[in-house]
Amino acid sequence: MIALNIMTIFSQLSCAMNSTTEEMDSAHQWASARFEAKIPELPFSFIYGEQSSNELLKAWNLERTEKKLDEYRTQQTLIYTDPKTGLEVRCVEVIWEDYPTVEWTVHFKNKGTTDTPIIESIQAIDTIFDRNSEGEFVLHHHIGDKCTIDSFAPIQTALEPNVTKKFVPDGGRPTNGQWPYYNLELPNEKEGVIIAIGWPGQWASQFIRDNGVGLRVIGGQELTHFRLHPGEEIRTPLVVLQFYKGDWIRAQNIWRQWMFAHNFPKDHGKSLSPKQGAASVWFYGFQCTQAGDVEFIDLFAEKGIPLDYWWMDAGWYPCNGSWPMTGTWEADKTRFPDGLKAVTDAIRKHAGETIVWFEVERVHSGTWITENHPEWVHGGAGGGLLKMDEPEVVQWVTDHIDQVITEEGIDLYRSDFNIDPLNFWRANDTEDRQGITEIRYIEGYLAYWDELRRRHPGMLIDSCASGGRRDDLETMRRSIPLLRSDLENNPEAYQCHNYGFGLWLPYFDATNYEKFDNYYFRSTMAPFLQCNWDIRKDNFDAEQAKKCLNQWRSIADNYFGDFYPISKYSTANDEWMAWQFDRPDSGEGLIQAFRRSDCPYVSAQYKLRALEPDALYIVSDLDTDQPSQMTGRELMQDGLMIAISQKPGAALITYKKVEKP
Repeated sequence: MIALNIMTIFSQLSCAMNSTTEEMDSAHQWASARFEAKIPELPFSFIYGEQSSNELLKAWNLERTEKKLDEYRTQQTLIYTDPKTGLEVRCVEVIWEDYPTVEWTVHFKNKGTTDTPIIESIQAIDTIFDRNSEGEFVLHHHIGDKCTIDSFAPIQTALEPNVTKKFVPDGGRPTNGQWPYYNLELPNEKEGVIIAIGWPGQWASQFIRDNGVGLRVIGGQELTHFRLHPGEEIRTPLVVLQFYKGDWIRAQNIWRQWMFAHNFPKDHGKSLSPKQGAASVWFYGFQCTQAGDVEFIDLFAEKGIPLDYWWMDAGWYPCNGSWPMTGTWEADKTRFPDGLKAVTDAIRKHAGETIVWFEVERVHSGTWITENHPEWVHGGAGGGLLKMDEPEVVQWVTDHIDQVITEEGIDLYRSDFNIDPLNFWRANDTEDRQGITEIRYIEGYLAYWDELRRRHPGMLIDSCASGGRRDDLETMRRSIPLLRSDLENNPEAYQCHNYGFGLWLPYFDATNYEKFDNYYFRSTMAPFLQCNWDIRKDNFDAEQAKKCLNQWRSIADNYFGDFYPISKYSTANDEWMAWQFDRPDSGEGLIQAFRRSDCPYVSAQYKLRALEPDALYIVSDLDTDQPSQMTGRELMQDGLMIAISQKPGAALITYKKVEKP
């Protein structure tokens, strides 16, 4: 088993790149002007009865409360009440004390006795950022998952006068084609702000540059146009801002640290750590059986390959040999006569745990749900989307899946979502209730995961949705994004995904398909390494597999350090690609470099980041026994020369600070 002291590593890292006093002041000053002033410059907006909230709220009653949530967070609540209709608008703002971060969520409640007028065009964020120089704003943004090599590709856009950039995901899954995380930079002033929209549904954002000095940023649920019934309450998307000074890559590393410290869930009370798992159903299809899985688990142990997880993907339930036939959530007793418990007990004997795949939100015809409760499905007996917008359905699925997890001894709940929900949501809304089904669905989905985690403290959830199509911040606060994309078994795609995805969500997996050459295996190295290996084969090279795994273990803790892309991003096969992980707490780090198959260049020279100029570093290529010594200044100013004779090929280089020369 892997036993790296990541809690210690992270506690040191969290202090290694402390936010500056100036950055903290920027966040507090911005929040004070928007939430604490006598007449706040509220960073959200809406239309109510065809009137703008900017004017309406000035005449509404305002109540403020404040409380300390914990040592890191102070919460302030602003409650506006319309004296005419009884509509209550509640903005819950949180200021972080250890990171230059502010967040808020707006809620609407009808405390009157009749339906409200129409509430529409709700913008969870609607604010203006000013420039203090003649330089233009630069927006760093990314593509979402498209199951393509350029999924998560980083893009840089100059926001010049009269430019508007609009972003909308496809089909209601929040990172399907678009990415709700942005870094808005003022290069001339070496400062900026990170902006994130947390909404597991159909959001939209716009960056609107006028002819003046300001940039208006708006974003929220794409479509809102509804009345609220008496007593009815809804929420809007979470918005997070994180202010920074310095370059934008430094800001990304502060964000990565914040994600580890305060967002990703804990693994049974401990910080996330490198993990290794092996897959069963995913790789071996529907031939998997109770006896077969147990045989595999025992063979891994016999060959001396320890597993943190045994991964059972789609198809373990009754499905007539077709994994998309979801809706009967129990083990297929023809293949698992003793249920999944026999398998979970088998891996537990070897000190491992189980990951089991579910997809409760997509319901197929001919399954238990459609045959017994077609009224629970948007689409009825023909199948479709489970009505997570209805409390009765949420209660049933929570109780039932909780029972399956408990009785079968499942350790990690892998949630998939292979259906676009948007058309179902909108088809269910009347003209004066547009957006309500989506809101209720998202509230139900989040409540479902929250309750599963409450009933199973410390249990991790994997956020898979056709790969990486539901990785918004609200989801990330409840889960980990193991499978970034369904584009698998492609080393160049792994490299590109590592580069873009790792800037924002620093915990994920990559899958090795029984290939142990340096180029392929090193492309699969990630905080979570999944091994799709048929260990039963006579020609399975167990010794080479163990050698590769030991190499991964030797460097895996570096993935929890700071991340610096040191090459340009490219999907082309005639390029190099490289990045650096740095652990300032220990003075150690890692460089991964890849020479692709059509690249004519045998070597490349890369300038490293974040080293101590006067310190001496021992630099070691893991493929040679000839470490070299260089100063931090040499590595940062002149750069590190890396040679890879093979194409394709990969280099794995470590460094460690030893002394001052």
